[in-house]
Amino acid sequence: MKERFFRVLRRGEKEVREVSTPEKPKKKRSIGLIIDGPNILRKEFGIKLEDIIDALERIGKLRVAKVVLNQYAPQGLIEAVVNQGLEPIIVAGDTDVRIAIEAMELIYNSDVEVIALATRDADFLPIVNEAKRRGKETIVIGVEPGFSVALQNAADYVIKMEGKGETHEFK
Repeated sequence: MKERFFRVLRRGEKEVREVSTPEKPKKKRSIGLIIDGPNILRKEFGIKLEDIIDALERIGKLRVAKVVLNQYAPQGLIEAVVNQGLEPIIVAGDTDVRIAIEAMELIYNSDVEVIALATRDADFLPIVNEAKRRGKETIVIGVEPGFSVALQNAADYVIKMEGKGETHEFK
């Protein structure tokens, strides 16, 4: 298994370099993931679903994973979502409302301890805040350019994906 490097930052601390290896034990927190497909899964970003899953496995166990896509999503992307064991949700029109609904279901799901949102969009800041109010830990996963600073500052964990499989994790 290849090693991956992560930059782990805690608020107010200096950068620490950490290596993820198979020998490190995985934490058992249950994670619910919602991916904003049109916002994150763009060709120009080169983000792979398996990279998102690998990054989350450092924090806990993925229990619920959904990818919200619009009606223009290519069939190959839908197949890739299914092949990764994620649930595709196809929406006619704007995906933001459906993402909010799915996220609220996770927030009120007592079997999910951590809410992970893969998006760059600051519109989901109220979702992160509500999850924290309800005692859930929060993760935002995004990519530059356009990754909302407000969203990053509100979350307990930030995972910045970089094209071509590089990942940086901030706490």
